[in-house]
Amino acid sequence: MIVIDGSYGEGGGQILRTSVALSVITGKPVKIVNIRANRTNPGLRPQHLHGILALKELSNARVKGARVGSTVLEFVPGEAKPAHIRVPIKTAGSITLVL
Repeated sequence: MIVIDGSYGEGGGQILRTSVALSVITGKPVKIVNIRANRTNPGLRPQHLHGILALKELSNARVKGARVGSTVLEFVPGEAKPAHIRVPIKTAGSITLVL
């Protein structure tokens, strides 16, 4: 399992989003620690959680730590398959981050 420090650099959600997306593409499991540790409200925010859950559904993944506020996430992808899914984002500003 590849371990990624989510506090690296600006310590925002981009490391998280990129790590999980690359996990699905490569088929390699990933563990992200210190998620958004440098932020006022550290850990997963709702838009991050919905993006992770969408990728979980698309890749039949096993996930630990997928909850708002979590600072550690383990993502083990399965086989990625195309599908139509709903991502219930509440704010317009979050849509591009999930995509």
